[in-house]
Amino acid sequence: MQESWELVEHLNISGKKLSKSHRRIAEYLTEHYDKAVFMTASQLGQSAQVSESTVVRFATALGYEGYPEMRKALQELVSHHLTGTQRVDIASEISPEEVLTTVLKSDMNNLRATLEGMEPAVYDDAVRRILDAKHLYVMGLRSAAPLAQFLGYYLNFIFDNVHLVSSGSTDVFDEIAKIQTGDVMIGISFPRYSNRTIDAMTFAKSNGAQVIAITDGPMSPLCRSADSILLARIDMASFVDSLAAPLSVINALLVSLGLQRSDALKQHYQQLENVWGTYKIYMESEESHSSSRPILRAEEKTHG
Repeated sequence: MQESWELVEHLNISGKKLSKSHRRIAEYLTEHYDKAVFMTASQLGQSAQVSESTVVRFATALGYEGYPEMRKALQELVSHHLTGTQRVDIASEISPEEVLTTVLKSDMNNLRATLEGMEPAVYDDAVRRILDAKHLYVMGLRSAAPLAQFLGYYLNFIFDNVHLVSSGSTDVFDEIAKIQTGDVMIGISFPRYSNRTIDAMTFAKSNGAQVIAITDGPMSPLCRSADSILLARIDMASFVDSLAAPLSVINALLVSLGLQRSDALKQHYQQLENVWGTYKIYMESEESHSSSRPILRAEEKTHG
């Protein structure tokens, strides 16, 4: 962190002075925040050489209902400070035998937390803004690029005038230069947030467009220029971003939008099926079945 006590000052929403034992916890947090964000109250107590109950009282002294709420605030504060090296260090603490269980449970927890934290009114507001848009711009760079590509791919089946903004042969500002009132930009980014995505969202907002953010928490810099914010948890167990929850939110958006445009979507798919069939875009079921027959005969000869 830029300043050793800056982290604690942000966490201390109560503004109270810290006792001697609480200062010991605070000192550990500022020096080892990259590890502390994933610790239980018991683990943090052992590391800071205080009791678990002292850690819990520390959280309430700062103004939180309990330790889980304080740890969540800590995670949001430091998530965009974690470097790739620190993420690798975190991953190295996972036992090789527990990787599959740890990662899948982490994704499940992210999905559960995202569902519990999602306000239906906020979600419905985002759906309405997208339905009313003249032009849709979808932007996600770096690790968020696959999410943006997935969203843009299916939005093209539902709407005309969908633009996927990428950092390809042209600059992103060349691709959004015409964005204006009546248009909607969907910006997707997670720690360590893409400056290009943040700048593009700010530009879109200044040009009168509505902005929807898909990000990890209310402290995300994407929230500053967003009219509607969809939060998805991405707590990671390693250097790899957990995209399970954001992808699920995007899936839900697409289903909601498809239901609202079901007649046009069905007609569009009927046209596409004709094209796909004519140019054999996909393998037909009969072709798939017949292609397996030589393999079966070969196996029969082997065992005959």
